Amino acid sequence: MTDFEKQISFIMELDKIKKITRQTYLSDGSRKENDAEHSWHLALMAFVLADYANEPVDVLKTMKMVLLHDVIEIDAGDTYAYDTEGNKTKRERELKAADRIFGLLPEAQQKEYRGLWDEFEAMETPESKFANMLDKVQPLFLNDASGGISWEEHGVKKSQVLKRDERVHEGSERIWEYAKSLIEKNAKYGKLIDE
Repeated sequence: MTDFEKQISFIMELDKIKKITRQTYLSDGSRKENDAEHSWHLALMAFVLADYANEPVDVLKTMKMVLLHDVIEIDAGDTYAYDTEGNKTKRERELKAADRIFGLLPEAQQKEYRGLWDEFEAMETPESKFANMLDKVQPLFLNDASGGISWEEHGVKKSQVLKRDERVHEGSERIWEYAKSLIEKNAKYGKLIDE
């Protein structure tokens, strides 16, 4: 295949991300979002909220990172954040998926895009910390806006949300403060179980 044909193949493969349904509802609670909607929302948040990053970030790099971070779910599926059993095999499934999906690209893009995915996963750079923060707080924002539907459906505890989001502050102290206020509010109103 030519590089162009490989790129088209990759683009068409990524269309499948639109069919991956997540557990988070849209803000109006009408239905659950899909991975494509989630990734788009994160890309939007990346440039709108960039001023709140703890460290200066390359916004375009961050946007690429969040647009690519869940493409592996085409093969690996979406593992709900609080699914204890599913999370045991998540990393193995995602690495295998990353090899296949990014392997569709021409070598230079394969290296760049897989590198962005690996960087996101490692959460060591300013961009990956900011991108991970966005990935954690976006569902929290939607859960708050939708009245905690997903949290209630799954019996999620406040402690689980705090544990999952314990590194959010590394991307943005300001946004973490806001997120904590939403967690407290939802625990107060019984949307999150407060043990």
